[in-house]
Amino acid sequence: MSDFFKYLFYILRHKHYVAVECLKRGLIWRAITHDLSKLRPSEFVAYMHYFYTYKDQRCIPIVRDAFYKAWLTHIHRNDHHWQHHLLHEGDEVVALPMPRRARTEMICDWIGAGKAQGHGDDVLPWYREHRTYMKLHPDTREMVEHQIGYREGAA
Repeated sequence: MSDFFKYLFYILRHKHYVAVECLKRGLIWRAITHDLSKLRPSEFVAYMHYFYTYKDQRCIPIVRDAFYKAWLTHIHRNDHHWQHHLLHEGDEVVALPMPRRARTEMICDWIGAGKAQGHGDDVLPWYREHRTYMKLHPDTREMVEHQIGYREGAA
């Protein structure tokens, strides 16, 4: 199967799982529109090359830089990414509060990605591994951790 179809099927599988989670939470429009921008050539081609065509050669500058540009484009188009809500002020990075729908879609995205990649729907292990580098507004972090059932120090 071509890399084009492998990546397309992954996106569709991921969108399906995220849509199911969004619908459980009443986010009908977000269920429909989640990650549609990944189907645009400005994102699709670079993602396909990075994750499929050149996955063993990601360090090649042209592959890596194209992916980084596509990823930056993606997070600026989609407010369900926490990085979308960062303000760079000189050397300082300020995390702004995420709207409830964006925050909830972000959690659905984490669950959908886990399911699409064969890791199940428990986001807690993934969150524990990644939380320290996530720059979230304190209110956003509190609400996210409450929604996913995260407890400090709990395994």
